[in-house]
Amino acid sequence: MHRSRLSTFVIDCPGPDLDAAARFWGAALGRSVRALEGPPEIAGTYRELSGDDREPLLLVQQVDHPGRVHLDIESDDLAAEVKRLEALGARRIGFVKRWWVMEAPTGQRFCVVNPQRGPLKERANEWP
Repeated sequence: MHRSRLSTFVIDCPGPDLDAAARFWGAALGRSVRALEGPPEIAGTYRELSGDDREPLLLVQQVDHPGRVHLDIESDDLAAEVKRLEALGARRIGFVKRWWVMEAPTGQRFCVVNPQRGPLKERANEWP
């Protein structure tokens, strides 16, 4: 048995000025901007837009592809969740750093990631 749930909405922003992109989205959505701590591949390419702990996370990500919004599904068992989603018709695009990039049968890209806000016990869907 494993668990998963919607974790994060990620606003993918191309271009060199991540902070300007984060300021725009923060102002547009009425949220303050917070730099993330961690290694350069995290701290340098993401900004968090503040929100309520009960809401999904909202991130602004600097990317080298066209702008879009994607979602992340967090799971306590990446392999099991990827297999479950493949059985529903999704396909693997690639493994990046610590997560899987997937594509839904309808063409949208999304990621399957490790838990982002602590254990999922009693706070997520349970799957056999």
